[in-house]
Amino acid sequence: MTRSRRQFLTAAGATGAALLAGCQAQKVDTETPTSDTPGGAGTTTGEPTPATANTLVVTSYPAFTNAPSSSPGAWLKRRFEDEFDATLVYKTPQNELNYYIERAAQGVDFEADVYIGLDVNALIRADEKRGTGQFTKPLFTEYPELDGASRIKENLWFDPKDRAVPFDTSYVSLVWNATKEGGEFVAPETFDELTKPAFEGDLITQNPTSAVTGKRFMLHTVKRYGEDGYLDYWEQLKQNGVQVLGNWSDSYSAYTSGEAPMVTSYSTDQVYANRYDQNMQKHQIRFLNDQAYGSSEGMARFRSSDAPELARKFMEFVLRPEIQVGIAKRNVSIPAITDAPLPEDYSKYAKVPPEPVEFSYQELKGNVTRWTDQWAKQFASN
Repeated sequence: MTRSRRQFLTAAGATGAALLAGCQAQKVDTETPTSDTPGGAGTTTGEPTPATANTLVVTSYPAFTNAPSSSPGAWLKRRFEDEFDATLVYKTPQNELNYYIERAAQGVDFEADVYIGLDVNALIRADEKRGTGQFTKPLFTEYPELDGASRIKENLWFDPKDRAVPFDTSYVSLVWNATKEGGEFVAPETFDELTKPAFEGDLITQNPTSAVTGKRFMLHTVKRYGEDGYLDYWEQLKQNGVQVLGNWSDSYSAYTSGEAPMVTSYSTDQVYANRYDQNMQKHQIRFLNDQAYGSSEGMARFRSSDAPELARKFMEFVLRPEIQVGIAKRNVSIPAITDAPLPEDYSKYAKVPPEPVEFSYQELKGNVTRWTDQWAKQFASN
């Protein structure tokens, strides 16, 4: 099992964290889930779920809670409990949403009210499992009328069935080191340039079958070259010496160790670099063709929730401007709403591409697994 980025930072300590900029608490290292202990839900608080009317069980990926000083989970729990006189219990199974998909397929009940950290690929997995008849009732319900939902940026909504409510977003870009080659290195400006001999062996990326960053970069190439051309593009990258590593932690460590002057990572990389007084020249951002592949994280209420009103209050709470800022700073992400009052330094270093790109739910459903499998087959056979 690979470690999350937040776990990687925690293990590295404060000094190591300073060297690993751009490391937000999103689930970027474990696209392929691992099996959870039967019946176990990985409660990060270490406490059983209290059987009270004012208890909310929130589920997420482990990195949302596993570093109390920097992940948003612990801070969000304190703020919510203080205001609503409620108990918030986190459950973070290692195989994330798949744990609940499997429970639903087995017809086994589970205690969960809200999932926070849902992306379009996870939502598609749940819908495809239901579509094959493995379970009949929807996993999530349509979100209720929420205060604050009207402030969410229009382009971030990703669920055509109105279940998932976006709460933050991020973009995968190139991060590059301008101190290389005696300060003469300059990252390419286009995808085509990236395959030229001048940049041979200069890029580290992640395997799209095992890392969200790698999958987003691959999807960007599908968007750019089409499903009939993206594999040819990857063959050019391979011939030009691209390094494909299994997860974000390994690839970013290789980058900071100087193995290559470019890595696919997040456009908020400079936020962490600035926070730890790093040399910003080693954390430059490049949007190839002025684009970056974006993906929003959402939250949704489980259909089986026995605390729907408290779940609604929690979702509205997450959309408040001051909470949006708190989550973004700890998650090193970008708020979902239009009017989050970010501090000046954050606004300066959290880069947004001139042209965000991504596939819609309808475009990905039935295709994303096939595209990823085709990529893996080609790389495994060469």
